[in-house]
Amino acid sequence: MSEAGEIDMDETEVSNVAVLHPDSPQHRRTVEALLFAASEPLDEASLALRLPAGVDVAAILTELVEDYARRGVNLVRVAGKWAFRTAPDLAFLLRRETERERRLSRAAIETLAIIAYHQPVTRAEIEDIRGVSVSKGTLELLLETEWIRPRGRRRSPGRPLTFGTTETFEIHFGLESIKDLPGLEELKAAGLLDMRLPPDFRVSVPDPDAVQEDEEPLDENDTLPELRGRSSKEHEDMPEVPSNVIAGPGLRETAEEPDSRED
Repeated sequence: MSEAGEIDMDETEVSNVAVLHPDSPQHRRTVEALLFAASEPLDEASLALRLPAGVDVAAILTELVEDYARRGVNLVRVAGKWAFRTAPDLAFLLRRETERERRLSRAAIETLAIIAYHQPVTRAEIEDIRGVSVSKGTLELLLETEWIRPRGRRRSPGRPLTFGTTETFEIHFGLESIKDLPGLEELKAAGLLDMRLPPDFRVSVPDPDAVQEDEEPLDENDTLPELRGRSSKEHEDMPEVPSNVIAGPGLRETAEEPDSRED
């Protein structure tokens, strides 16, 4: 032992200390294991915390994406994070065993679509686009699925709440970001839009990170009174929400419900 309590190590002891090069295959195995065991998608920063400094996490992820591209599970990026997902062409084999499909009402699906494409949007604006009123139960259902969230308040009389989509929404629908929502031509090809649309019709995809001049962030003391007060009877009558363990929407419409003044 040297002065000041330092421990001297001979050459044999030094050789037994594992010093991994930044490009060591062990780092790749570590990233693979972390992604496999994670209960939710992980971002590059979270992965880097478990690795030595200097490891190129992005390069490792690129290699893993290529390696898993032709396997039964693929490494995909959703909401800016990484996760393993069942290969799309094999999903039908697992659907009967692993998929639990529940239903959203047509009103809820339409409301979710309007929020996704028009965010930030208020309840009144949703009603103006749909042409019918939106019940509090529909918004609360989407809030409970964690697919939408209160974003802020409009700088207008009454300071109405604005709504936007969440990271959970992007993960469930397999979107890397909200900008990956289907555009006009994709919606037409899928039969979701009338082919005889006006020539000036446009489908714009919002940027949820953009600063909105007519919107102010929620105050931490904002109690959101608009979202409180549903009775236990309403909660019991609330329709079931989608839950799909295979990547994809997994939504089916219920029988069309009348568009009453409450949806």
